[in-house]
Amino acid sequence: MRTSIMALAAIAAGFSAPALASSYSANLAAPASVRIIARDIVWKCGPAACQGATDNGRPVVLCQSLAKKAGRVDSFLVDGRSLTAAELKQCNKLAKATTVSPLAAK
Repeated sequence: MRTSIMALAAIAAGFSAPALASSYSANLAAPASVRIIARDIVWKCGPAACQGATDNGRPVVLCQSLAKKAGRVDSFLVDGRSLTAAELKQCNKLAKATTVSPLAAK
């Protein structure tokens, strides 16, 4: 009987609960009302902010994927917590250019 209970407990431990999705919000330097699919998240962007949810636990990577498609991100929240200045700087390293560079205009 004790062996059966231990075996059942071991099986139950293998079935962990699914991860809960975190909510994300980003303010773009150039807001747009669009839907953006980037990495593991679908962003719904409006004039105020972009909103999305996913169980991916890598906020800077998600921020970078949004910046690649939408341009510079001014602020980025994960479940209400802001990215640090260093994290936001890392995010914006991959930001899509929102203006034409002087060399591209020639």
